[in-house]
Amino acid sequence: MLFDRPATTNPIDQMKVVGQHITRIDGPKKVTGTATYAYEWNHANLNVAYGYPVGAGIAKGRISSMDIQAARNAPGVLAVVTAETAGKLSKGKMNAAKLLGGPEISHYHQAIAVVVAETFEQARAAASLIKVDYVRAPGSYDLEAAKDTAKKPEGSEGEDADTSAGNFDKAFAEAAVKFDQTYTTPDQSHAMMEPHSSLAMWDGDEVTVWTSNQMIAWNKSEMAITLGIDPEKVHIMSPFVGGGFGSKLFLRSDAVLAALGAKAAGRPVKLALPRPFVMNNTTHRPATIQRIRIGTTQEGKITAIAHESWNGNLPGGSLETAVAQTRLLYAGENRMTSMRLAALDLPEGNAMRAPGEAPGLMALEIAMDELAERLNLDPVELRIINDTQVDPEKPERKFSHRQLIECLRTGAETFGWDKRNAETGRVKDGRWMVGMGVAAAFRNNMNMKSGARVRLDSEGVVTVETDMTDIGTGSYTIIAQTAAEMMGVTIDKVAVELGDSRFPASSGSGGQWGGNSSTAGVYAACVALRDAISQKVGFNSADVTFADGQIRSGNRSIALAEAAGKDGVVAEDTIEYGDLAEEMQQSTFGAHFVEVGVDMYTAEIRVRRMLSVCAAGRILNPITARSQVIGAMTMGVGGAFMEELAVDKRRGFFVNHDLAGYEVPVHADIPHQDVIFLDETDPTTSPMKAKGVGELGLCGVAAALSNAVHNATGVRIRDYPVTLDKLLRDMPQVG
Repeated sequence: MLFDRPATTNPIDQMKVVGQHITRIDGPKKVTGTATYAYEWNHANLNVAYGYPVGAGIAKGRISSMDIQAARNAPGVLAVVTAETAGKLSKGKMNAAKLLGGPEISHYHQAIAVVVAETFEQARAAASLIKVDYVRAPGSYDLEAAKDTAKKPEGSEGEDADTSAGNFDKAFAEAAVKFDQTYTTPDQSHAMMEPHSSLAMWDGDEVTVWTSNQMIAWNKSEMAITLGIDPEKVHIMSPFVGGGFGSKLFLRSDAVLAALGAKAAGRPVKLALPRPFVMNNTTHRPATIQRIRIGTTQEGKITAIAHESWNGNLPGGSLETAVAQTRLLYAGENRMTSMRLAALDLPEGNAMRAPGEAPGLMALEIAMDELAERLNLDPVELRIINDTQVDPEKPERKFSHRQLIECLRTGAETFGWDKRNAETGRVKDGRWMVGMGVAAAFRNNMNMKSGARVRLDSEGVVTVETDMTDIGTGSYTIIAQTAAEMMGVTIDKVAVELGDSRFPASSGSGGQWGGNSSTAGVYAACVALRDAISQKVGFNSADVTFADGQIRSGNRSIALAEAAGKDGVVAEDTIEYGDLAEEMQQSTFGAHFVEVGVDMYTAEIRVRRMLSVCAAGRILNPITARSQVIGAMTMGVGGAFMEELAVDKRRGFFVNHDLAGYEVPVHADIPHQDVIFLDETDPTTSPMKAKGVGELGLCGVAAALSNAVHNATGVRIRDYPVTLDKLLRDMPQVG
């Protein structure tokens, strides 16, 4: 199905099942422990062995020698695989460094060997016996020190690195009010609950990998490239994923090492990356340095805006597109954005929940708060004054649907923003200094090609098959709702099977595109199934209704079970997109309001209230969507106050590479959270008229919290995270 014109009325608009508060159909499996995650596959006849990785002890250089004999002779060991013994391996297109390194080393904890043994403990013990000698090479590990060497990326990324409109320099020089500040965001880890894990098994020259991955089709093709085998010889299964946040978009070393270990041992091998490997061996959100300049009239109208960003990465790594939202969020005729990339020898920086907008809004939305204070304007009103209904860089291009003002006004009224004291440090509750903060939320909407297969059987049950993944987001449920709505059955008459590369390729889970795109693919397949059923029973497919488990045409009706017959009916299709996203800008919008308390003696911060208002197209399931948003808000608390991968700038690794040293929010850190979804449909996005929401809920949260701390204390922190040691330097005197 080609989607190249705005959607008109269709069966989804009935909203009998789609859009309803339906609890997750996979919930019972998860709470009873019967949902099988990658490391848990262990059928009795598999005779599984265990792998343990060995990571490079240096960040840059080469291996001069590796002694694996003691490991080979250790109890229970079945195989030891290194780059030297693995045979010819290639580097996939989607990772910056080889997933099995040696002799050249690209980053700390790059995998250099895997030990396979009868038990996990034997594999781990044997891995510690491998002796490696290195020749270290000088490396670059400090973004600030490398900033002046940063360059405009080459290739397609270079085309998007710089944008401009009007004459920023002239307009900024002439502006009545000028603002110019620099902000920094640190390296951050995805820190998802489930580590990267895989179980691999060979059958002749074919490999099956049960793995924890967000994008099945990408994983399959990258595995084939890496191992040098035909993609049809690779079978990937990932029905349940315990969180990913972008770290599992791409093939990682757990799957490759499990496959190599299984081939060498002649046995199925399961392997989970230890937490230090998750943080140093996989990917992370790279640190940024961001300079923001804004020129306005005395009344607060933006006349000039510039956003420059720097980040570092391995050679071949990508930009952190932190200026993305600034190109679209606020009006202003004279504009400039620029991104530069420095070569660093740290582990690879890559997609982490809302890449680009999340760190970009951490800076931009503090800048807007500072500007509002300088102009003596309410921060909400400053944002409203500078709203736009067109792409500021291309004014001829309108937004398909934009309700930023409505988000801000609804949030302000609901939260009680009018009670905020604009004078900092004035509101107290016992020993707590209390402040409120606000930030706009923005995340682009992306559509991805997505396919599905739908079956109707003789019992009237509809089964959906697609390689879509559920990373804790509710994919099973919204896909079931879509099929139920389209086929006129109750949700208990729908079975959903996901995460298998033998099924039609879907959008996968990432970039906030998964919900809208995957359900649109199911919609397309259901349209094909409706046509097939209509033709089978001799009805005109243009004049039929599917409802109450029946197909109806005029005064005739047939039960779906009867229409399916003994052999059932099967249909398959893929949603593909035309140029609507180029003709109109598709984005999601929101507003975050928070209240914090800061201890006047210790500078300890406590979050007291949080509210997010979201405008993100049709909400397919308010329960799962709310879960996505409150989870994102929680991640925003971590980004604001806790999360920072500490870089050893001498040896080039993340020191706090576990969940003891890398702090994330826990239940005690999070207050009650409110979420409001504005009533909205966007016919330009898909037949579902939906958009994404899971990453929108993160974008802007950290800035809102930082702004609230400033309102409470008068202290402005521009280098994340906002920690008490930074606050203590400038806290007001208690007296």
